[in-house]
Amino acid sequence: MPSVLWFRRDLRLHDHPALQAAIEAGPVAPLFVLDPALLRGRWASPNRTAFLLASLRELDAALRERGARLHVRFGRPAEVVPRFAAEVAAADVFVSRDYSPYARRRDAAVARALEAAGIRFHARRGTLVHEPEDVRGAAGQPLSVFTPFFRAWSALPLRAVLPAPGRIPSASAEPGTIPQLASLGLPPAVDALPPAGEAAARARLERFLAGPVCAYAETRDRLDLAGTSRISQDLHFGLLSPLEVVTRARAVPCDAGKFVAEVAWREFYHHILWHHPRVLREPFQPAFAAIPWRNAPADFEAWAAGRTGYPVVDAAMRELLATGYMHNRARMIVASFLAKDLLIDWRLGEAHFMRHLVDGDVANNDGGWQWAASVGTDAQPYFRIFNPVAQSKKFDPEGAFIRRWLPELRRVPDRYLHEPWTMPADVQQAAGCIIGRDYPAPIVDHHAARARALAVYEAARAAASSPAGR
Repeated sequence: MPSVLWFRRDLRLHDHPALQAAIEAGPVAPLFVLDPALLRGRWASPNRTAFLLASLRELDAALRERGARLHVRFGRPAEVVPRFAAEVAAADVFVSRDYSPYARRRDAAVARALEAAGIRFHARRGTLVHEPEDVRGAAGQPLSVFTPFFRAWSALPLRAVLPAPGRIPSASAEPGTIPQLASLGLPPAVDALPPAGEAAARARLERFLAGPVCAYAETRDRLDLAGTSRISQDLHFGLLSPLEVVTRARAVPCDAGKFVAEVAWREFYHHILWHHPRVLREPFQPAFAAIPWRNAPADFEAWAAGRTGYPVVDAAMRELLATGYMHNRARMIVASFLAKDLLIDWRLGEAHFMRHLVDGDVANNDGGWQWAASVGTDAQPYFRIFNPVAQSKKFDPEGAFIRRWLPELRRVPDRYLHEPWTMPADVQQAAGCIIGRDYPAPIVDHHAARARALAVYEAARAAASSPAGR
């Protein structure tokens, strides 16, 4: 009998266990559901949706080459999936597992509706290298510290990477239409999105594994170098199998261990979200739940617009607005600045990132923001506060990244570039950059802000550990 392969965050044909299972069950009707709860909900993003729609068009083309095609529907999955399964007379619906709280509720509702219609629901692995149930400590417990997690994760065997199918026996129905972004009621996306689809993602992976991966440990933190893989959006949408990425990285003729560890960090935060879904609403560490964050809309807007007066922060924020991308080191710098220097609630930054990032992922974004705000799983204490000037000098030593995104600073001499407010008046005049006119003065003094943050965090920790706070 026919079966439905419901694509979600697995928009590929290579290494797709759910697709293989569907093919083995009989003719396949590939389906994608445009879910209004995701398109217009808490984490709505024009950039991410535009990349998704382009990837769906590429997926449809790849399916057509193999004798099938993508069927697109709009609506609540609990209503749409059973209706589509009945339309093609399917006995089974296959999916790749998804791990967010919303995805779990959605899949449970779909499974119930299918069961009522006499249709089986099958969830297969494929979105992660290892499942949340598989990575455990010695006593069988979930792990919430990365080092023991990585040790346990690395020790597990890998299944074989599956090839893409040559032909897909098709069960057809009315295909539906992959819409344009504007028809979904979303604003335009940025022009600088990366090429979408599985073929483009595989090309990015090939380029990275052909050489840059071998220098990854040394170059990955440099803001001025192309030292990263740039496949984060491909992993988020499942254009690449994380299992294939790890398998191939381990096979390169150099030590790619640092890169593999970064893939494991992605998995770690997905596992944290699976075991502790509350983290999408509150800190992992309850001791810091009562931090008195500042209500400072003007400071937040300056941060979001890249107008803080700290060049490395501003360059990163402007890159995000222009491209929907931000380097991981830059993410740590700007997140630390918002949460520690400005003492503004990290959840506001988390939401801003999700509105703009093409690779915005609820698990990884939340984990990264909680790490930067020292309220998450990280074992390091709260007094880790990034100095934006020191970070700038270390990871953009010649200022190439800053000058690329802050044209008003392009003529500032190197010695002043990372802290332009120190320029004498005549140097400002010669550089065509008057501080306070052409480029803002710092909106906060880092050293004073650091002392303030330490006092606030220490007070919150002390209050939580007191008898009254327990």
